[in-house]
Formats: sequence, C-alpha cells, structure tokens
Amino acid sequence: MNTVAFHGVTPLSNLGVIRAEGPDAANFLHGQLTQDFALLKADQARLAALCTAKGRMIASFIGIRPVPELVLLVISKDILAQTLKRLSMFVMRAKLKLTDASADFALYGLAGDAIVANGGHAGSAPGSREAVGDASVVALYPAEGTPRAMWIAPVSAPAPVGDAIDPATWAWSEVRSGIATLTLPTVEAFVPQMLNYESVGGVNFKKGCYPGQEVVARSQFRGTLKRRTYVVSADAQVEAGQEVFAASDAEQPVGTVVQAAQGPDGRWAALVSMQTSALEAGPLHAASGSGPALQVEPLPYPLLADI
Repeated sequence: MNTVAFHGVTPLSNLGVIRAEGPDAANFLHGQLTQDFALLKADQARLAALCTAKGRMIASFIGIRPVPELVLLVISKDILAQTLKRLSMFVMRAKLKLTDASADFALYGLAGDAIVANGGHAGSAPGSREAVGDASVVALYPAEGTPRAMWIAPVSAPAPVGDAIDPATWAWSEVRSGIATLTLPTVEAFVPQMLNYESVGGVNFKKGCYPGQEVVARSQFRGTLKRRTYVVSADAQVEAGQEVFAASDAEQPVGTVVQAAQGPDGRWAALVSMQTSALEAGPLHAASGSGPALQVEPLPYPLLADI
C-alpha cells in the first residue's frame, strides 16, 4: 500500500455542473436519481446515480442543495451533455430549469491542511457540506489517510488558497479513495452495487421509485451480490473501460477497469469492478490475459453485508 502525504489545492477541470433550479428541483431529482434529494439539507451532500430502466448507471453525481430551490450536480464533463439531455426529457410540467452551469462555477479539490486553511473542517464526515462565504466545501472520502474535500463556488468568488497539487496526484487520490466516478468508457456498464454505491452512501433503499429502482432493489435484496469494485495497483498503464482477465481463463473477462490514474511513485492505481469469485481465480491482468498484472489491495471502507 502506498503512503503519500499531500496537502494543497488543485482545479478539477474534468468535472462540470448541472444546475436544477425551481420549486420542483429537489423533488424532480428525487424521482430520477438513486438518492434522497427531497430531504437533502443544506449541510449535506449526496452521492447518487442516474440509471436506465434496467438499472445500469448512466451517470454519477455529487449533489448539494445550498438553498431549497437549487440543486447542483457535479458530474464528469465527458458525459454532462448527454446526461443533461436525458434528464431534460422527463421534466415535462415540473417547475424547474435544468442547465449546464459549468461556466458559472469553479471546482477545486482540497487535501489535508488546505481544507482548514480555506474554512472547512478536516474531520468532517464524507457527505457533509460546509458553507464558506459563497463557496461550498463538500467532504469527500479520504485517500491514504489524508482528508479531502471539494470546493464548489461561483466563478466570481475568491479561489481557495494553498500549495498546488498536481492534477495527476489528485486523480490518483480519487482512485485510492475507492469511490468511483462514472465516465464515458463505462456508461451503462454497471448497476450501482457493482461500484459499491450502496456501501458508500450512493443508494437510498427507503426512497420512492426512480428509473431502474426495481432492478437495483432486487440486486440488493435477493441473494449474494456477485460483482464488487476493488482497489488494485499495477506497474504498467491501465485505462478505464479495459476488461480484466484471471489466469484461470484468459478468454472470458471477469471484470472491467472503472477508473485509473498514475501515482506519485510511478505505479498505477485503478478501481476494478469484477466478479467476487475472481479473487480466488489466480493472478489478474488488464486488457488481456498477458496484460499488466493487477494486485488487489484492501478497500478503504467496509462493504455493507448483503441483505
């Protein structure tokens, strides 16, 4: 396991913002996403997914509701336009407006001492939001024991202060945190549980219906979950969307690379969604049976027991 201390600030240029504004904004998203937005409080944030009718994830978000009639959804830029188009199809007579607000907001990653230096609390639990002037500081899952947060603020607000973090190091920390962000290569590849979303606050099983809800619920309540996401490391480059193979069968893939980034030590870290049985199937490789060897490492959070 890597041990890297990193403190500072980095712009999150790979992310964008969908703005939902209006009296029905929260209730509309409540009926579309896997998480409860109707009861979302100003001091909370939500990890959530948008799914197809078959329960496959189209997008993942971090959502906040700073005021009652405004919800901001942070999403990977490469799938923002198609996700916004799909959500807009279902607005109909609901009283809200959905827009691409990426140009209106500045997004930064904060790590370690930079969280406190910019008015946040390093000990905040993942899924909490703090208001710092016009900015929102959203606590993320830590990486390598280092607290992390996301800074969301109007572009007119002062930028957060702190030493610069290499964007590549931040991308690596995202992987090491164990929380997957959906991007274009993996759209419609997973139900939420395949990315451990039920274990990290990305699914609410007590809320009402949403597209794919029956499939997601059935996956949780009927039998053992057969696919999970694991943190792995590799000595060579791996990429999102690559298939993963076990030594016992070089022809049939056992999983998919969800996210990958190179660490400060030159090694690659990746999140791999794969069959749980693959852990006992011998050495794992990305891209082909002879591709980069993958070493499975402990998850940084506990998985909820199957129900």
